[in-house]
Amino acid sequence: MSIQPIGINTQNYHSFKANKTNYENPVDRNTERNLAILASVGGSGLAGVIAGLATSIFTKNNKIKLAAGLLTGLGTLGLTLPPKLYNTKVNAYARQKEMDVFSRQKSAQSNIYEDIDNEIKNKDVSLDDKINHYATVKMADNGSGVMIKGV
Repeated sequence: MSIQPIGINTQNYHSFKANKTNYENPVDRNTERNLAILASVGGSGLAGVIAGLATSIFTKNNKIKLAAGLLTGLGTLGLTLPPKLYNTKVNAYARQKEMDVFSRQKSAQSNIYEDIDNEIKNKDVSLDDKINHYATVKMADNGSGVMIKGV
């Protein structure tokens, strides 16, 4: 696209807006799973450290403190990791499908607005038809079910 000086001739109209019709899905299942594992390991490690410190009230033996902390941490990890992974997998799948629908909607909306823009630039289409089509698209975009048109 070249930039041309502004003149009287409007045939060489250039649109400088970005034409982004393909939307990417930002939901990544692997990242969601890795974050769930990291959160579960971190929470289990914290539970193990707290258990190890709590056993220091009852005993002075470091091996018992370490064993209590490790057993508590591993037990917590074994109990929390599977449900957390399952919930993350289900939620990531649902959000990915929602984002796919959103992306298709935005792509279709972009294509409709490009068609309306091309129709507005066309000199052969009457002004009433241009206004009518634009108003119909805006009504659908806003979710209004009723529109009163003049005769």
